[in-house]
Amino acid sequence: MKKTKFSFHNVRLSKKLLIMYIFSVLIPIVLTNIIFYTVTINNVKQQQMHDSELALNRISNDFGKIIDDAVGISSSLYTNTNINLFLEKEYPSDAEYVDDYDTYLRTFNQSSPINPSINSIRFYTDNPTIIYSGGVYPLTEEIKKSNWYRQIMGSSITSPIVLRSSIDNQTSTFSIIRKLDYFNFNNKQKIVKIEINPATIENIFNNVTFKGDVYLLNEKGEIEYSTKKDLGWRKKVIPFRQISNKNNADILDSTYLNQSYLLNWKVVGTVSEKKMLNTVNKSGRFILYLAFINIIIPTIIIILINRSFLRRLQRIFRHVKKMGDQNFERIPDPEYTDEIGTLTSEFNRMVRKIEELIQDVFMANIQKQEMEIKRNRAQLSALQSQINPHFLFNALETIRMRSLMKEEIETAKIIHNMAKIFRNSLTWGKDMVTVREEINLIVSFLEIQKYRFGDKLEYEIHIDHDADECIIPNMALQPFIENASIHAIEPLKENGKIEVHISIDDDLLVCKVMDNGVGMSESKTQQLIKELEKENDMGKSVGIKNVYYRLKLYYQDQFHFQLDSKEGEGTVIIIKIPKQTRGI
Repeated sequence: MKKTKFSFHNVRLSKKLLIMYIFSVLIPIVLTNIIFYTVTINNVKQQQMHDSELALNRISNDFGKIIDDAVGISSSLYTNTNINLFLEKEYPSDAEYVDDYDTYLRTFNQSSPINPSINSIRFYTDNPTIIYSGGVYPLTEEIKKSNWYRQIMGSSITSPIVLRSSIDNQTSTFSIIRKLDYFNFNNKQKIVKIEINPATIENIFNNVTFKGDVYLLNEKGEIEYSTKKDLGWRKKVIPFRQISNKNNADILDSTYLNQSYLLNWKVVGTVSEKKMLNTVNKSGRFILYLAFINIIIPTIIIILINRSFLRRLQRIFRHVKKMGDQNFERIPDPEYTDEIGTLTSEFNRMVRKIEELIQDVFMANIQKQEMEIKRNRAQLSALQSQINPHFLFNALETIRMRSLMKEEIETAKIIHNMAKIFRNSLTWGKDMVTVREEINLIVSFLEIQKYRFGDKLEYEIHIDHDADECIIPNMALQPFIENASIHAIEPLKENGKIEVHISIDDDLLVCKVMDNGVGMSESKTQQLIKELEKENDMGKSVGIKNVYYRLKLYYQDQFHFQLDSKEGEGTVIIIKIPKQTRGI
């Protein structure tokens, strides 16, 4: 099969318009809006990331500042001689303690500037002569078992430590704890614990400009504080990596807190992309609306233009196809002045011209068809006239009766079969007979031939039960049986056999005639098939040609005729016609 070279002229017009729309309108608009949308989102995301980093650094700096302030207060207490002496002095009486408390501790509180980030300052000592009140607490066994006590006492350095503490089960803060061992007057343990105001911590970490969750991590990467309420970090230790793997969000790290007492602590923020792009989504909707307008308006215009001429072209195409079915219908279309309108007018003018030509030759065609029918009927009559004389039937009946009287049974049987053939000829005025009627005629003919050839001829007939009442053209099979007995079996030196098979295959009646006679050569077979196609010339094989022409007349192209023959092996003829009964 020859490959056709691709040409744009072979593409249908509707596809050309679609290609033009896709590559000239849709793709440029979509790409432009996608690029604009992507650039806008990236810019906004970068700006949001930058703002989030600034907010996170501010949180880190503010938290470091309040811790520095608390550490500064602890340093001033650490080097304050009076405070240290007050906590270690052994008081002989409560009155003396109260005097020193008013002198040193109360004076220190009044002289120190008020810092709103400090929630409380507590002193712990094991001095039994002190009255424990007003911010001074004993080092009880319970306190000595606490985590913060063990950490501060187990540390060899003099700098303070920062620990998370709880004011109650719902409020968390941070404490700066420091040993007051700069002075050692009476070998007393002295500890100062400064608690940060929880409200200050909450205000720092809940920065309104950071749109995400903030986490304060210690040197082990564990969460010390978080703005995420449902995390449960107050009740148990939660490593940050445990939740960072679960959250599909961007992680922002601030710089590490540079205080020595907060070594390797850092503030980390997580921001979901959905929240980060919440602002751009509003702009995204506007971009989508704009893209929709940019697409829908050109689309509507192209559809209107497409319908303006493509629909009319398709209508012209449909009417052209109808002309192939001899339906010369005009196009009911106003006479527009564009090219398609002109094409429509020319088509209607052509239809009118064709109708005139058809009207001129119509009668001639009818006459020709009538002559063809008369010719086919004459061919059928020529076949019928071979065995149709009326008087022969009467003569044969007389001979059969005399043979029976003389007890010549075999002769009477043959004459009876001949009489049946002639009797059947009386009904040849009808064109169609049942399969059973046709087979009865064939059996009578074969019995005569068997009487003639003796044991040299055998025959078998097989008919499906469903095929008995199917109708076929009169004498559609008998000529083939006659040819098989005369031209195929008679020249044989040995015995011959003729088989007839009639069956139903789906909606087809299949008739098969076979013999094991002398057969024909391939060239002779092809010559006979070619002669069947020459309808105007009967020539030889009048019986076979007559059957072929009548089948073609009755069934047009709905019948199948097959002739196969091999010299010295026999001949097979297969006829397939539509299954019909008298009720159809």
